[in-house]
Amino acid sequence: MPAISEAPSRVHVQTPRVFRPLLSPSRYKGAYGGRGSGKSWAFADLLIERCLLTPTRAVCIREYQVSLEQSVKRLLEDVITRWGVTARFSVKATHIETPAGGRIIFQGMQNHTADSIKSLEAYTVAWVEEAQTLSQRSLDLLRPTIREEHSELWFSWNPSQPTDPIDALLRGPSPPDDTVLCAATYRDNPWFPEVLEAEMAYDRDRDPEKYAHVWLGEYERHSEARVFRNWRVAEFETPATAIFYLGADWGYAVDPTVLIRCWVQGRMLYIDGEVYRVGCEIDHLPQLFDTLDDGMARQWPIRADSARPETIAYLQRHGYPKLRPARKGPASVKEGIIFLQSYDLVVHPRCRHTIDELTMYRYRTDPLTGIVTPQLMETTNHVIDALRYAVEQVRQAYTGAAPSAVGEQASYWRSGPA
Repeated sequence: MPAISEAPSRVHVQTPRVFRPLLSPSRYKGAYGGRGSGKSWAFADLLIERCLLTPTRAVCIREYQVSLEQSVKRLLEDVITRWGVTARFSVKATHIETPAGGRIIFQGMQNHTADSIKSLEAYTVAWVEEAQTLSQRSLDLLRPTIREEHSELWFSWNPSQPTDPIDALLRGPSPPDDTVLCAATYRDNPWFPEVLEAEMAYDRDRDPEKYAHVWLGEYERHSEARVFRNWRVAEFETPATAIFYLGADWGYAVDPTVLIRCWVQGRMLYIDGEVYRVGCEIDHLPQLFDTLDDGMARQWPIRADSARPETIAYLQRHGYPKLRPARKGPASVKEGIIFLQSYDLVVHPRCRHTIDELTMYRYRTDPLTGIVTPQLMETTNHVIDALRYAVEQVRQAYTGAAPSAVGEQASYWRSGPA
């Protein structure tokens, strides 16, 4: 989080060295790298500063945006408050009115057509957050639309693949003229928070590949070995009538304890809640699970890893009587993964560990030949295991058989439920 002076009349922002190139006028400005690098804060500071200096009409964009929950709107509001300039901005429910008649709005590109995008032609700044998810169609619509004199296109993202449209555009062999690009990691952030320091160290010590991608901003490796390709991150509202499925996986000193919540709608499996902690004592588990939506987990059935019957018994005695062991079998892991692959998975942005695991979960690769094997990696699968347990009964309902006796029905699962 950037440091500022306290005097509202004269705001002095300390910009980390890595982001200082963004202060110069440029048609294209990009900041990419790993989690905790401060990319979003850098652009938020830049946008509020620009609004204070000159009348600005800005649009903040994501590929998918169903609501304003956890969008950059809240981040911008925090910057305005920290700078002590709330009197010069008017924060509305859907937008922010800025000095001298300016405005900041928030939109999802998936809602735009070639005609509707024309409504943005008068805007002078477009900031795309999570730009690695931006489709080629959206990028092609956006670039010629922001056309005012001295207008700028800003992009902040955590790289996924070099073939992603934003990487191909700004990091490819022929980036557009007048492009400024900054690569940043948590090491470049002088305000890197302690809570993220612990998570970074955990990934660094346990999973170097995940650490390189999530924290250092490197491209995903062995993309052909990815287990899950049928998922995306999107904001959504959970309906009041949703029937929840919950799953738990146990850990302690090294592995995390996980509780996951999901619900099903047709061919879609929505994941909207997670609890994740390393080093949780057994007598603290009830309080940990209570953090999921103010204790709602006490009211719903939970399927949990059967390897820890004493943990299950403890929770049953302490407010979780509906918690039951998952039914495992010789092929239950493989069958559970195939079943999850039969759905389109939609993950809420707040479920960060779920996103990490879906990104990094891999089939093993032969170190001698580079050939992808059918064997699943045994790391970065704690949320995945909890998710398998959560939908165990759904899987049995569709197959009509016990988990260990339905391997021959894998092709049915791949086609998904009707």
